[in-house]
Amino acid sequence: MRAFHIHVRTFGNLPPANTQGVMFVANHVSWADIHALNSLIPLRFVAKSDIKNWPIFGYLVTKANTLFIDRSKRQEAGRIVETVSGSLKAGDNLCYFPEGTTSDGTHIFPFKSSVLQAAIDANTQIWPVAIRYVNQDNSLNTEMAYAGETSMIESMKMVIMQKNAVVELYFLPPIQAAGNDRRVLTDAAFQVIRAKLSL
Repeated sequence: MRAFHIHVRTFGNLPPANTQGVMFVANHVSWADIHALNSLIPLRFVAKSDIKNWPIFGYLVTKANTLFIDRSKRQEAGRIVETVSGSLKAGDNLCYFPEGTTSDGTHIFPFKSSVLQAAIDANTQIWPVAIRYVNQDNSLNTEMAYAGETSMIESMKMVIMQKNAVVELYFLPPIQAAGNDRRVLTDAAFQVIRAKLSL
């Protein structure tokens, strides 16, 4: 974050240092989301497998013990949930971006629910986090987005050119996963994040 001159602003109640076995759920705008969150609390990320091939960042997220999932194989869903649940039960804090892709920050895509079953199985909480990038006048900074046809190199150049980018992380009240239907849980997380971002 320092190398790219990205400043992190936090709102709400940040997770205490002894937080364990919680699934953080956030909207997804940029490759910087991962590093902004990880600068505050050590997290394992649940990410699509093609991120492994990103220049530089693929190496970094692999070294951060990321759990990679291949959404093209439907038969993998059960194994993924079991793996994620086991990681939560072992005390790992995980982060999952249920949109399954990035947006430019002006909207939020529907959340996919399958991986959130792991939080229910692990009898833990999900902790919604709303992410947005802002300009000096507090308007949305869409130049920070890694979305659409923008390449990783193009995105990195746009971020570097900004000098002092700002990412805002809103830590919203945790939601108890145990006893919830995964679709109800997914919708609850989606609604509180969308409301916080006024999207």
